[in-house]
Amino acid sequence: MDPLLIVGLFIILFAVFTVLKAVRIVPQARARNVERLGRYNRTLKPGLNFVIPYVDRVYSMIDLREQVVSFRPQPVITEDNLVVEIDTVLYFQVTDPRAAAYEIANYIQAVEQLTVTTLRNVVGSMDLEKTLTSRDTINSQLRGVLDEATGKWGLRVNRVEIKAIDPPKSIKDAMEKQMRAERDKRAAILNAEGQRQSQILTAEGDKQSQILRAEGARSAAILEAEGESRAIDQVFQAVHRNDPDPKLLAYQYLQVLPQLAKGDNNTFWVIPSEVTSALQGVSKAFTEALPTVAARQEVSADSAAIEEEIAKATEAAAEAVADAQEAESPKGPRQLTKGVPDPSPFPDLDREHRESGR
Repeated sequence: MDPLLIVGLFIILFAVFTVLKAVRIVPQARARNVERLGRYNRTLKPGLNFVIPYVDRVYSMIDLREQVVSFRPQPVITEDNLVVEIDTVLYFQVTDPRAAAYEIANYIQAVEQLTVTTLRNVVGSMDLEKTLTSRDTINSQLRGVLDEATGKWGLRVNRVEIKAIDPPKSIKDAMEKQMRAERDKRAAILNAEGQRQSQILTAEGDKQSQILRAEGARSAAILEAEGESRAIDQVFQAVHRNDPDPKLLAYQYLQVLPQLAKGDNNTFWVIPSEVTSALQGVSKAFTEALPTVAARQEVSADSAAIEEEIAKATEAAAEAVADAQEAESPKGPRQLTKGVPDPSPFPDLDREHRESGR
């Protein structure tokens, strides 16, 4: 092979390699620092860039987008001497590639250590309860300190978030017991309030029902009394309007006697003394002598029926008196002798009745 050809090929390859080293393409939201002869020269922007081969040195790309870094949990001592594990998340962005490359050797590690120290300073001035309830305060204080410290490094801290705060297990158990006791207390209070309200409503309902029931009973009693009053008034007016004589009243009195003897449990009852007078009055009403025989012959069938009812009433009254005497007698029921008539409790009425029959 011709040596000249080999040298020519070598020269061509060297030229192609040199051209490739002179051309640099930077993606969007990226940046690359360039050193010329060991000294910072410029920062390549996104797009096509040319450098001097073998003179300019191009460093690795720096991401200009917002980055998220989650740091491992760090032990922090609170003001009340309790150790808690706090896990943080940091959102930052590189704003100056030159400062990020030359002001700090490893800005990720620097941000992590700065976050830990700042977190310990902030949480160390709080007790556990305040630490658990003041996440926004802790986040704002961390962001202010980190943004101020990382500004000269070409970084901008956008947000700092506390992902988790883990107290010791014993503290967790105590907190759970406390929360359970608080919930039980609230439940007992709510239950008592519900029972009290229920009893109040029940009492009010009973009160209203009793009032309505009493008003109904009062109205019913008033209406019943008014009805009885009207009935008595109408009967009284009817009696006085018809002007009944004592004979009619005596007859009505005798009609009630059979009703007194109809009860199954009536073993003793008293006949008032006015019965004899009533019987005598009724008997006289139907047995008085008429002025003429013709008047006696004009007695109608109604008079005969009335006499028959009077006889039945008299017989029922006699039986009732006999039953009463048997009930009161200590020797037991009275025995009637065969062929001897039972003495009548109303001898005068019987005598007048026999005379009228003659």
